[in-house]
Amino acid sequence: MKPCIGITCGTFRDKDWCPPSYGHRQTYVDAVVAAGGAPMLLPLTDDEEALRVIYDRIDGLLLSGGGDVEPHHYGEQPIPEMGTIDPLRDKVELLMSRWAMEDGKPVLAICRGIQVLNVALGGSLYQDIDAQLETDIPHNNSHKVEDWTHMVHDLRLAPDSHLAHMLGKDPFPINSLHHQSIKDVAPGLRATGWSPDGVVEAIEGTNGQFVVGVQCHPEALQGEADPRWQNLFNQFVRRCY
Repeated sequence: MKPCIGITCGTFRDKDWCPPSYGHRQTYVDAVVAAGGAPMLLPLTDDEEALRVIYDRIDGLLLSGGGDVEPHHYGEQPIPEMGTIDPLRDKVELLMSRWAMEDGKPVLAICRGIQVLNVALGGSLYQDIDAQLETDIPHNNSHKVEDWTHMVHDLRLAPDSHLAHMLGKDPFPINSLHHQSIKDVAPGLRATGWSPDGVVEAIEGTNGQFVVGVQCHPEALQGEADPRWQNLFNQFVRRCY
């Protein structure tokens, strides 16, 4: 049996008079299927009992990209540069992240996902890189040029990290579509990847559980742009059996 990989959904509003839709981009599904997993999109609901039933049926949790995490979850007030928020999505993803960490279930966190995971475990975020850090790297540049495969800066990985084992120890270019980033790394996690300006770009768990978070979007690169990223999804799905 293929392991069931739960992919968290975003809220999409196409018409003012229509109810919102829950879903995500095809590339997440493609990457999981290519790795041998069976993807399941996880809806947003306030019903915690229903969420637990859904959660219990998945073998691994993929925290996907999206908007900003409300800063009250890490003890801060919003600054003017903060982006769009989705309180229901925060609730669902923070809850499922904590469940997965408590149960030892494999977790792969991408872009917003790395931020959600860090906050769920007690870490904090920079609400806006340009407003709160000194850098000359345009971390949202792949979004600005409207190209998911546009490489913005290099990623440097800790030589002893799982990511370095999967992807190689030499720095290599990645896409970049974020304006927030990790500030204080949560207990139980460690930083394992950085951009040239020192922004944390990858985290991993410290207790042997498969817990990997990346700030870039590997699901958009794992095809022709940079096939090495498919190995991340392969290893994730393999640990979900």
